[in-house]
Amino acid sequence: MSKRPTIIDVAKAAGVSKSTVSLVLQNSSSVKEETRALVHQAIKDTRYVYNRAAANLRGAGAGLVGLIINDLRNPYYTELAVSVQMKLAERGFATSIGNSDEDPALQEQLIASMIEHGVSALMIAPAYGGEVAPFKDIQQAGIPTVQVLRSTGFDTVSFPLFSMDYDSGGILATEHLLKNWGNNVAFVGGIETHDITIERKSGYLRKMGEAGLDPVSFHGKANRRFGYETALKITQDRPDIKGIVTFNDLVALGMLAGFAQAGVKVGADIGIVGFDDIEEASQCFPQLSSVRCDVKTFGQQTADILLNWVEEDKQPKAQVRYPVDLVVRASSSKA
Repeated sequence: MSKRPTIIDVAKAAGVSKSTVSLVLQNSSSVKEETRALVHQAIKDTRYVYNRAAANLRGAGAGLVGLIINDLRNPYYTELAVSVQMKLAERGFATSIGNSDEDPALQEQLIASMIEHGVSALMIAPAYGGEVAPFKDIQQAGIPTVQVLRSTGFDTVSFPLFSMDYDSGGILATEHLLKNWGNNVAFVGGIETHDITIERKSGYLRKMGEAGLDPVSFHGKANRRFGYETALKITQDRPDIKGIVTFNDLVALGMLAGFAQAGVKVGADIGIVGFDDIEEASQCFPQLSSVRCDVKTFGQQTADILLNWVEEDKQPKAQVRYPVDLVVRASSSKA
């Protein structure tokens, strides 16, 4: 008795991925007409019969993309999630969003659940720590997966990294502060051992080194509380510091509050540059200078590339960096 043809046989005959065949079988509008025609011809040639009832029992995951974010409380990542979800919807895909809350065990659980529900692809802003086993499970399942904005450091060939040019952002921020606020510039925020902190700090360290200056760093959780507490500490212990590059805007916003309480006028007594340029940066007082990382465009374009991998089997390059720029506002303009 001859072996019954499978979806894998159809994919091989059409020269496309298994996920693309699944999308055609579900009549997804996201598949190009020429690709759809190839798949239908392959179905005829292989005499494949689609059992829709069995497919429904297996789950309705095809056409579903899993999005796992390390911290949805951070408005920067919330904006990423919105931009990705809107682009996926535009191309006929639904989105399943999970917040790992910087917990690798929860991240592992979310990955397992999304694999079980048969997602067509995954986009992950990973939590640090934990095991690489969940990523090996993804690899074994053959699910196209990209890492965004941060990396586990595990196999960016199989799990391409899409991020920002953080190094250039740190250079821009530090150059600006050195020019306008003198040589005593510090870096504040981020867990020192995390890759994302190392990346965001790299440009600062480079410019300080080129200028023959000693770097000064205050590391901790990248949130408002740490920024607030560090502003009070700098006021008391290091009043010589006149310029600050922060890990992100949340740290910078906390510092604005801390310095205000200590009677230090940001933009007059000290200059601060944030990182990310979230919406609140232009709405606080004083308005916050920030390294602008256009996360809306980033999310849309990365979602497009991921779906092209799903539909056309076009695997992305191992690493893609998007450009950044510096938006100067009152917190560092020294007007």
